Amino acid sequence: MVVVIHGGNWRARYGKLITKPIAVDLVERGVAAWNIEYRRIGRGQGGGWPATFDDVAAAIDLLPSIDRGRLDLADVRAVGHSAGGQLALWAASRGGICRVAALAAPCNLQRTGEDGRALMGGSPDEVPERYARADPMELLPLGVPTLLVHGAEDATVPVKRSRAYAEAARAAGDDVQLIEPVPGHHRVFLDPRSSAWQAAAQFLTI
Repeated sequence: MVVVIHGGNWRARYGKLITKPIAVDLVERGVAAWNIEYRRIGRGQGGGWPATFDDVAAAIDLLPSIDRGRLDLADVRAVGHSAGGQLALWAASRGGICRVAALAAPCNLQRTGEDGRALMGGSPDEVPERYARADPMELLPLGVPTLLVHGAEDATVPVKRSRAYAEAARAAGDDVQLIEPVPGHHRVFLDPRSSAWQAAAQFLTI
């Protein structure tokens, strides 16, 4: 069972349709995919702290009620792209996720500028308790196998964010891999044919 979380700067103009191709690819590989949605910032959706996080948690917690004996809920995995990668790492920190893949993810909310402040409802200085509960860098160790896939060509989220997270996670005792694919621009992961997605899919389906 793989939970798929889309990205898009946590903004309302992006939705789960962008991760439909990779969710379909997972199904074709023989696993169940739960391509979830959540309230986002803008268009009156009411997203941001805590609604966005509440929705991700609620979607994952809904799995037992739709199981019908078809899902292996003892082995739930998560993957997220961009902002969805941050949410996937956060979801893994709650427990119940056995492995997690974060693709071109902003692994440090304190470095996300205006987008992060919009999500959290303030800066790290203004609402430090929120960042302590949501920032992947503050939630280490996760205690589950973690894959980061992030290309050096990414002009949206710098690859140094994943490099710094990988270093901190390993120092905390986590089992972390970092793959830097070529090509490695920000949206390459959304193409199931790309080597970037292939690396993530292999990790999620072994």
